[in-house]
Parts: sequence; structure tokens; C-alpha cells
Amino acid sequence: MSKVRIIIIGVAVLAIIIVGYNILKTEEKQMDNQLQTEFFTRPEGTIAYDDTHSEGELVILLPGMGALRSEYRYLAPALELAGYRVVTADLRGHGESSVDWDEYTVPASGKDILEFIEHLDAGPAHVIGTSFSPGAAVWAAAEQPEAIRSLTLIGAFVRTPEPTFMTKVMENVLMRGPWKVQVWGMLYKSLYPTNQPADFEAYINALKTSLREPGRFEALYGMAISPREASEERLDQVTAPALVVMGTKDPDWPDPIAEAEFIQEQLSAELVLIDGAGHYPQTEMPEKTAPAIIEFLNSLQ
Repeated sequence: MSKVRIIIIGVAVLAIIIVGYNILKTEEKQMDNQLQTEFFTRPEGTIAYDDTHSEGELVILLPGMGALRSEYRYLAPALELAGYRVVTADLRGHGESSVDWDEYTVPASGKDILEFIEHLDAGPAHVIGTSFSPGAAVWAAAEQPEAIRSLTLIGAFVRTPEPTFMTKVMENVLMRGPWKVQVWGMLYKSLYPTNQPADFEAYINALKTSLREPGRFEALYGMAISPREASEERLDQVTAPALVVMGTKDPDWPDPIAEAEFIQEQLSAELVLIDGAGHYPQTEMPEKTAPAIIEFLNSLQ
């Protein structure tokens, strides 16, 4: 083998080593920059959250029942990039928050929101909630208007729906047996009717692993059967600017557009319909949902 060829091979190997080293360092830096879980202590337990600690107005993201705060893994970075301080929290009994709370009602979660804002000492806060959380956000906004800068309600359950045969079967049979976590995983998948993100299976597996921990599914069930009258009766008391976001194929509603329009009217809110999306449009179609939410928040500046 000629000396020239040996030198060329040596240079190529050295280049590969340097590139590999740089990639490793980049990955280490990204790992270092990952948000660390923080905890907020309430009398009954602890709420887990992460905080960008960035400059800008405070935005609190609250997931739905039976979900993890990583539900906002696409929306949160977009909000931070838009100039907001983004705090994403697990609901009581969910994710990394503690279990065995005395109650899982709308008012209890609403009080969590208000105490959490006080704890962060950066209010008033823009509160974004999905599914169960909007009811708690509405309760909090009526209870302490000065704490809430705005509400964004996604796939919102703010009133108790009329029970159907399937909901009764779900509550009394499917969510009570040893199969309950598997059933919830199947139900959750059905809430993404058009597009499942690339990391969807990883998220589902993490969610089911979490729900198998003692007390987790009991928290989910407690929220599922809790009444929504506490939020419904306060809808006309909310003074904060509000945005209602609804996927047009949200299977949780017989007519999701009609439900969204009802909430819009009650809150004198803006309405954004995400065509083809289900119950979690911020994850199913972030390219449509995030810009709409950011536009709403920016309009309040």
C-alpha cells in the first residue's frame, strides 16, 4: 500500500473520529439542556412540572385526565420559541405528581391552578388546558380573575355530557377490571382519528406504564366520574380573554363543532376549529394548532 493511500485513509479515519466526537458532545449538550422535573407541594400532595425559566409572559400547560404532561411536547417548544415562559404540569395523581389525593374534582384542580400560579410568582398566567383541565381552568378564572391572563380550552369538558350506553359501560365495566389500562390505551388511540405522530407508540407505552403504578388509574377514574357543574355554572362569570380549540373529528362529542360553539358563546371567546383533528389537536396536528394559539396569545400583548 502506497504512503499516499495510507495518509488518505488516516485522514479519513481521523475525520470520522472528530465528527463522531462532535455528535457525542452535541447529544450531551442536548441532554444537559433537557428540563428537569420540579415539584410544587400542596397540603395533600405534590404536583410535578417542568419550567423553561425563560423570559416572557407565563403560560401554564395542563394535560387531560389519563394523560402525561408530555402531551404538550410539540406545543411547548413552539410557545417558548414565540417568547413565552412555558410551564407544563402533571395533574394531581397523574404522571410524576403524587397519588392518593382526597379528591379529583374540578374545584380541587382549580385550586391547584391558583396555588400553582402563586407559587411560580409570575402571574397572571395564560392557562392552556385539554379535556378535563379546561373545567378546572374556568373554575379558577371565575374564582380569582386577577390570576388568569387568558384561557385556551382544547377539546374542553366544561359541562357534564348526557350519559350514553357506552359511557355507562366504560365507567362501570371497562374501567374497573384488570383490563382497564389496556382499554384506556385503545381508547386513547381512537382520539387521534387522522394522524398519529411519529413518537405516538412511545408515548402510549409510557402512558400505560404510568397508569399501572398504584393509584394512577384511580386518579383517572376519579376525574372521569367527577361532575362538571362546578365549571358549567361559572362559565358566564369568566372575564379573561378565551380561545376555544376543537378538532372537527373529536370522537368525545356527538357534534364537536356544536359543543365548541356553545363554549365560545358562553365565554364570548374566539374559536378555532382544526379540520380533521381529534381530541388532542395540539399533538395530532401541531402545525395547525400551535400557530393559532400563538396568534391568540400574541394578540393580547
